[in-house]
Amino acid sequence: MTTEETQALWTQQYDAIVERMRAGAGPGLAQPADIAGLTGLQQMQAMLDGRLPYPHIADTLDYGLVEVGEGRAVFQGTPQLKHYNPLGTVHGGWYATLLDSALGCAVHTMLQVGRGYTTAELGVNIVRAASHKSGPLRAIGTVLHAGRQLATAEARIVGADGKLYAHATTTCLVFEVPAR
Repeated sequence: MTTEETQALWTQQYDAIVERMRAGAGPGLAQPADIAGLTGLQQMQAMLDGRLPYPHIADTLDYGLVEVGEGRAVFQGTPQLKHYNPLGTVHGGWYATLLDSALGCAVHTMLQVGRGYTTAELGVNIVRAASHKSGPLRAIGTVLHAGRQLATAEARIVGADGKLYAHATTTCLVFEVPAR
């Protein structure tokens, strides 16, 4: 498949998913009753299906979840001029947010019912400049270790041509969510 064909496929997939999520629960916060009894993977799948709300930051930074599986989460975003810093390049926070989302949600897919997590450490390396001409980019997060108290994951931002733009690692603290 050519780079242009991959970009077209990614754009078509993203647009369909965003439409489904907006037509469903839309942006917001899931209520405890909505996620009670669901594993992390079930929660992420429900968000992707539009049955649970997706986070507002996805609208703010124009990116979103496109795929989840056990120990895996994929987000897609397209850098735009509004994501630039004063020096005229894509702000490092845009890369970091896309990567943090893929990392955290990959860890989220490994959680059992009643478990939560928080990011304890995030390391980001930007290796290629993206621009508003880059087209859609995907952050692919994969869990390396999912223990009872700690989880680690890695993620990569790649273009439709397979080129690497950034990569990151995380360590997350895993804990029992207090009963409400």
